[in-house]
Amino acid sequence: MTKNIGGLDRALRLVAGLVLLSLLLVLEGDARWFGLIGLVPLATGLMRWCPLYTLLGIKTCPVRSQLS
Repeated sequence: MTKNIGGLDRALRLVAGLVLLSLLLVLEGDARWFGLIGLVPLATGLMRWCPLYTLLGIKTCPVRSQLS
């Protein structure tokens, strides 16, 4: 797996994942289980790889120049 998530994208995914996971503690009833959706951005942010980005050909990580 080649990394395709950059620094800002990663930070936003981690924050969004944690916010969504916090819904498990804040909400009551069946609606609280929507917080498990937060596992997706959290996992992709930690792995720095997004399968959807791969399918769409998107890469937000900086390209390293090769020195000769």
